[in-house]
Amino acid sequence: MQVPQTQVPKTKTPFLATPRPETRECRPRARRPRDPQADPKARRSPGKGAAALFVLATLFCVAALAATYIFFVRTTTGQFIDESALVEAVELSGTAGKAATKLLDWLPALSVVIASIVVVFVTILRRRWSAAAIAIAACVGANVATQILKDLLPVRPYRGVETLELNSLPSGHTTMAASAAAAVFLMVSPRWRPLAGFLGGSFAVATGVSTLINQWHRPADVVAAFLLVGAFMIPAGWLIIRRGPRWNIWDGYNKHWASARVWVALPLLAGLAAAGVAAYALLSVGLGGQEISSTSYFWAGTSLIVIAGYLATVAGVWLFGLAAGQRGAHLRAA
Repeated sequence: MQVPQTQVPKTKTPFLATPRPETRECRPRARRPRDPQADPKARRSPGKGAAALFVLATLFCVAALAATYIFFVRTTTGQFIDESALVEAVELSGTAGKAATKLLDWLPALSVVIASIVVVFVTILRRRWSAAAIAIAACVGANVATQILKDLLPVRPYRGVETLELNSLPSGHTTMAASAAAAVFLMVSPRWRPLAGFLGGSFAVATGVSTLINQWHRPADVVAAFLLVGAFMIPAGWLIIRRGPRWNIWDGYNKHWASARVWVALPLLAGLAAAGVAAYALLSVGLGGQEISSTSYFWAGTSLIVIAGYLATVAGVWLFGLAAGQRGAHLRAA
């Protein structure tokens, strides 16, 4: 007789059991912290800090332009310094005057040709159509504003200084040269901007000094032109950076020969040297009223032009380099 075998349920040993596929997927994944720099919205903006600096730079240009007009046109001391520099320029109206006259004669065509070639070349080659439109609009706006200010600003009041009453502030030739150089500066890639800033700033400074040597404009007229161009070109540059996020990036100084720090050091040293010349020239006529040189005010006025032009160059390269640097960090983080 066969005894029926009872079926004992098989038990699975825990250590041999294989986990079910669904058990592996049921565990929630840990979320990685979100990097704000990898946010697409963050990549579209150079940052609030840079935006604030651009606003402050624009407001500074406007305020400095008003202060230049008030001091050098409306006060006795300012008129005397400004007019003395213009009168003493006669002493250097020989060979330097002839060279300056040739530069001024060719300046309008030279500025337009150089700026047009660079802007058109970069626009077609790199397809930076919106950047070109913004740069050209700002350039035209600065030159139109110069002519409007010449007509709207009151004539020079009589403060005991023999001078022409016609208003000559700001300088139209300097505005044309500086705005053309600024347009090129805005259109080129960030790695080329240090070199473009130095060359363009030198061209604008040479133009301003030439107007003084030829007695076309006083030093304050040239400084006012620099400030007016800055008031137009700084906001335009901000718009260009916002409109061109992919090409407004760079790896910093000394990564390319055109972005070497020497192009920032040269205008900085030139500005410091000019400040020393201006201080010596003004002190030479201020101590006891005895002049050491008959052209002290001329050298002081020339130094003022060099200081303003190269200071604007250094500030512009630093400001736009900061904005482009922040943009590059955002894109690399993404």
